Amino acid sequence: MALPLAQQQSIFALGADMPSTREDILARYLHLREISKKVHEEVLKCISTDALLNHARRLGLAQGKTLLLEDMDEMYYVYDLAVYTAPADRSRAIDRYAKSARFEAQSDEGVMLDAMRRSQFAILLIEQRHDEVGLIATDVIRNSKVWLVDVGLESSMDDGELIATRLLTPGTFSMTAGVMVPFEIEMLDPVCRLLPQHLGNSKLSRIADDRRLAEAVYKVALAGSVMDRMAYLDIPDRL
Repeated sequence: MALPLAQQQSIFALGADMPSTREDILARYLHLREISKKVHEEVLKCISTDALLNHARRLGLAQGKTLLLEDMDEMYYVYDLAVYTAPADRSRAIDRYAKSARFEAQSDEGVMLDAMRRSQFAILLIEQRHDEVGLIATDVIRNSKVWLVDVGLESSMDDGELIATRLLTPGTFSMTAGVMVPFEIEMLDPVCRLLPQHLGNSKLSRIADDRRLAEAVYKVALAGSVMDRMAYLDIPDRL
C-alpha cells in the first residue's frame, strides 16, 4: 500500500539543516557516498587475505585458497561481510578502523563513519517515490519506514519490489553500503535453513541484527539465478 503523501512528508520532513531541493539532496548523497567509498577502501586494507577467503568460502565463492568467481562483482558480498560482521568473540573491521581514525565527530567523515558502524542489514519493500528524491520503503524485518536515496535504485526499481541491502543512515535519509540483492519470497525458506536452528525458527524481527542473516541471504542469492539481474555501475559525479 502506498504511503499517503501527507504521512510521508511528516515522517521524512526536511530539517532546517537538510538540503531542500533534489539537486542539493543528491549533492549531499554523492558527497557522503564518496566518503563511504574511501572509508571502505581504508578498512579493507586492514583485513587479512585469510579473513577474506574465509568469508568467500562461507559464501561458496572459494575452495581452499582459490576464489571461484563467475564475476568479480561477487567479491562485494565478501567485502561487506568482512567489513561489517564478526563472530561474537571478535571485533568488526569497521570498529577496529574507527579506533585509529582521526575524524572530528561532527565532520562529514565522522558522521559517515558513525553511520557505517551503526549499519543495519534490511529487506526492503519499495512503496513509492519520495516527493523530492529517492524511494520510500518498508524495512519488513523491523516494520519501519525508510527514505532510501540511491540514484540507481530510484531509476530501476518498481513499487512492490523487494531488495535486501545494508543500510547506512547518516541523517534523515538512508543509503546503501554498496551491495544489494533482488529478494524473492521463495528465498525465505532456504535462508532460514542456513541459519542456526534456534534462529531459523524465529520471527524475522528476532534475527534482524544477527550477522548470519546477511550471510545466508547472500549465499542463497549467489547460488541461484537471482543475481543474474544485478549489475553494479559507477554513478557519475553530476546528475
